Amino acid sequence: MHLDLRHLRTIAAIHRHGGLARAAEALNLTQSALSHQLKGLEGQAGVELVVRRGKPLRLTAAGLRLLRTAEQVLPLIEAAQDEFRAVEAGSAGRLHVAMECHACFDWLLPVMDRFRRAWPAVDIDIRASLAFQALPALIRETADLVVTSDPEPLDGIIYQPLFDYAPLLAVPASHPLAERGWVAPEDLAGETLITYPMDRARLDVFSHFLTPARVEPASVREVEQSAVALMLVASGRGVTVLPDWVLRREAANPELAFLRLGPGGVLRRVLAAVREGDLGLPFMGHFLRLARTEPIRLLR
Repeated sequence: MHLDLRHLRTIAAIHRHGGLARAAEALNLTQSALSHQLKGLEGQAGVELVVRRGKPLRLTAAGLRLLRTAEQVLPLIEAAQDEFRAVEAGSAGRLHVAMECHACFDWLLPVMDRFRRAWPAVDIDIRASLAFQALPALIRETADLVVTSDPEPLDGIIYQPLFDYAPLLAVPASHPLAERGWVAPEDLAGETLITYPMDRARLDVFSHFLTPARVEPASVREVEQSAVALMLVASGRGVTVLPDWVLRREAANPELAFLRLGPGGVLRRVLAAVREGDLGLPFMGHFLRLARTEPIRLLR
């Protein structure tokens, strides 16, 4: 027996309306077409599905069994169709964000909370487990958007600027460098450098400052959180480089001082990487509007 959705809708309409004429009207069919369809379905089933004697029409035991199937299946199909229409209209869908910017959680979580209130039907997931393999995840379509400051030229991937920032060196207020406005790479040769547990190629202090100058710090200590790094700096356990948006809230901290990397500072850009065409989804563009901020100025 071959069943399709029109068969299930036919049985459900006959049961609901108690007659072929009203059921046909509800299904936008002629009564003749509906009667022909019902006979064809009974021919496949090999049993009668409707008791034709008397009014209103009643379903036979076999018809009631088919009705139970219709009552289970049709709501699922209708829910799926509603979801597809919402995705097409841009009011629902998924937004799986992967991170290549370890300090970005400082501003991302408040942005995502605002996004959730604006688009409650969008499934939001921040893929922290993909932190350092985010762009490959975007290509595989296991992520929808990647926040990065290290763009790579990849086919089918486009980058949307979010904002600029400047990495700053945080040192104890009593440090000899604290009176200076900026530091040279050689100034860090004797220091313990506190960093995130990331590949050096993705750390600004190495990729844009120390490595080009062929300077190596005396030692490197890795920590997971910005707050821990700053506590270690304040206690004289080392120095660290963090984005200026992270250090902004520490500007009045008397235990810390902040310096530019080089006389002009190092300006970096946070980007949102997406697959070509994904910005056509309204909620994706809404995320970019929420995340974009004014360029951040140096603290000193």
